[in-house]
Amino acid sequence: MSLFDAAIDCLDASSPDEKVALTQRYAQDFLRGELQVPHDALPPRPVRMPGRPEQPKLVPARELPQRGIGSTEGRAAFVHAIAHIELNAIDLAWDAVYRFRGMPAQFYVDWVSVANDESRHFILLRDRLRTLGFEYGDFDAHNGLWEMAEKTAHDGLARMALVPRVLEARGLDVTPGMIAKLRNLGDAHSVAILELILAEEVAHVAAGSRWYRWYCQRAGLEPRARFRELLAQYAGPTLRGPFNHQARLLAGFDQEEIDALEQLSSASAMHA
Repeated sequence: MSLFDAAIDCLDASSPDEKVALTQRYAQDFLRGELQVPHDALPPRPVRMPGRPEQPKLVPARELPQRGIGSTEGRAAFVHAIAHIELNAIDLAWDAVYRFRGMPAQFYVDWVSVANDESRHFILLRDRLRTLGFEYGDFDAHNGLWEMAEKTAHDGLARMALVPRVLEARGLDVTPGMIAKLRNLGDAHSVAILELILAEEVAHVAAGSRWYRWYCQRAGLEPRARFRELLAQYAGPTLRGPFNHQARLLAGFDQEEIDALEQLSSASAMHA
């Protein structure tokens, strides 16, 4: 069995429990050197929807109700939304492993490790949901992360720029504020989970930054200019501040990039 076979197994699993179990098993197998990266594999199959449970129902993000986290149901809806992001992030990491061939060995090490981390995050959040009296699938969710995977399936450079450095980096910006709100509500359990996730997501975004720059160097592109072009092409309307400067600097952004993001988000807010 190759690493690409393992990646497809995880992508195809429709049960979250199975997806997590396979991810953790194959991550260990890969660490032990039991899954090889073949140089003569068939091309990756076209990107399509990964395995998903029947619930949650997927709806456009604008149709999701806005709930405060002061009530138990509101807090559960918030935890559910983060759990859904983490489940998507497992698939995004495995899709990067599967789709982008001929990469340096460290690329596969990085994204298998990310998939494994995301699987742990999902379990922590799903277990927290259960203590609040809910299950994963009890609230509607959206498919924005996977839609970006589809749009960037043809281009590893665009994938590294737009999934880790835009969509996942958004978590670095908003999570500290959510931690503060949950701490004010006395929810130490959820705070501990989010603090762990925030610390580990910095490393995931940093991996995206590292491989984005690798792709740019290989293609002879200036990374900051190309990032701005990609934002305009794919992500301009969704770019919102404020930005977590400290976390983004740790995750491989430089101050000039963060300043440019703030200018772009201000411009898009003015045109909204």
